Amino acid sequence: MITIDEARSHYRGSDASHDFDHVLRVLRLAERIGEAEGANMIVVRTAVLLHDVARGEERWSGVCHAQAGASRARGILADHPSAMVDAVADAIATHRFRGDAVPGTLEAQILYDADKLDAIGAIGVARAYAVAGERGSQLWGGVPDGYGERQRIEGRDDEFDQDHTPVHEYVFKLARLKGTLFTETARRIGEERHAYMAGFFRRLEQEVAGEL
Repeated sequence: MITIDEARSHYRGSDASHDFDHVLRVLRLAERIGEAEGANMIVVRTAVLLHDVARGEERWSGVCHAQAGASRARGILADHPSAMVDAVADAIATHRFRGDAVPGTLEAQILYDADKLDAIGAIGVARAYAVAGERGSQLWGGVPDGYGERQRIEGRDDEFDQDHTPVHEYVFKLARLKGTLFTETARRIGEERHAYMAGFFRRLEQEVAGEL
């Protein structure tokens, strides 16, 4: 429905962790998972290529990039069969971890899984620190008691909190992602990636404490 070059033209102003390189990594994972799970690969590839087209809007205006991205995808794909467009838009609308929408189709689940796999493992650690560097966050910051509950009560998104370090991101999001994956193929990939990432943060804590 759309080529890589066509999709690339819709990405402008994305941060280092959500740029088009991220999209291509997710595409490779989604193709691996989708082929193994028997998905409609046209829908999978199209949804992956367009899933973060509204990331820039979320950064500057606070809109949900998943919902805004689904709307933009409908416009981009307006000349294609409506059933295919609906399937792509549904997948994009439900790929966000921080949100209530649940991916209900296999293709939507594969987009979700591939996107979350790119947030863990070695690349997940690298992305967390790329964002921290961009925002001027601390390299290390312990998570105080009640931090997550306070954010929830105040209706604040941890991801955009000024005190949110990569350690917070690991505790409140990245460490949980393995348990949210839908497909068996993704869960197998996620086990190894999660173990590597968890080991990194354990080691980091020990080095910060001067134990190693």
